[in-house]
Amino acid sequence: MKHRILLMALIIAALTYAQEDQKLDIPESAEVFLEEYTDEFQDTFFNALKQKGIQNYDRAINLFLACKQLNVANSVIDHELAKTYLLDKAFVSAQQYAVEALVGEPSNYWYLDTLEQILAKQSNAMDAVKNTIPYDNKELQKNLALIYFKRKKYDASLAVLKELPKSSFKEELQLKVEDSLAQLKKKVPETKSTGQIAVNNDPLQVLELNLEQQIKNEQFGLVALRAKDAVETYPLQPYFYYAYGLALHKTNKNGEAIEMLEASLDYLFDNITLANKIYKTLSDAYTTAGNYSKANEYLRKIKPGF
Repeated sequence: MKHRILLMALIIAALTYAQEDQKLDIPESAEVFLEEYTDEFQDTFFNALKQKGIQNYDRAINLFLACKQLNVANSVIDHELAKTYLLDKAFVSAQQYAVEALVGEPSNYWYLDTLEQILAKQSNAMDAVKNTIPYDNKELQKNLALIYFKRKKYDASLAVLKELPKSSFKEELQLKVEDSLAQLKKKVPETKSTGQIAVNNDPLQVLELNLEQQIKNEQFGLVALRAKDAVETYPLQPYFYYAYGLALHKTNKNGEAIEMLEASLDYLFDNITLANKIYKTLSDAYTTAGNYSKANEYLRKIKPGF
């Protein structure tokens, strides 16, 4: 009973956060009625959650797999495996179990949300798995439009909405997407070179310009929030990793800053100006951390004249 109360509390908390964040109705997450299962299943399941919580992902995965052997047809376990593999950056396995979970419960918002995260981490779109999931399910399509809206993928959200029949949900979300696009265009800051308002419909470039302005104004708390979201939405763009790393460094989260800044180098191609910014910030971060050898290493990488 204690286990069930704990799980239900977690589910309610997740639902409350999601509904407050999106201001739209979201289908309930799957509930695990643990009294239907054996003590062995319950103990294994909660031990797996515990191991995942302390970032012992290999152990958690093994325990979730043991749960599958005890109760194979359980999409909740598939979803937990997908989330744990995602945390462990094992994206292929994460995608496999996310698809299995969604096939088991096509209308489950959270299963689709996890699958979309996994695909984004691999720079893939939903088209990559369209033939392996029940995509024609209208609840699934509604959830997908909502997920894209939440992640500021407004054009993708509108494309999915076009496939849906007329409904109050469609009308409400379409208005929200169109309003967000209009607001985005209004927020384009002045360019440094001309002082004129930049006209650009690319949300990626608009976001980068806004972050540049906020960095200039030293609004690092705001930069951290927006850049973190940008990294999740555009996982191949090194500038957003740099902005997030810089903000973390400036807000005294030096260890996380170094990790994020070094991650940005994996996606950096032929952009010497941005490379210099990253190297300089890494040098500052390592100096703060007292690692002067690494600080000097990155300082020597800076190319003059850029």
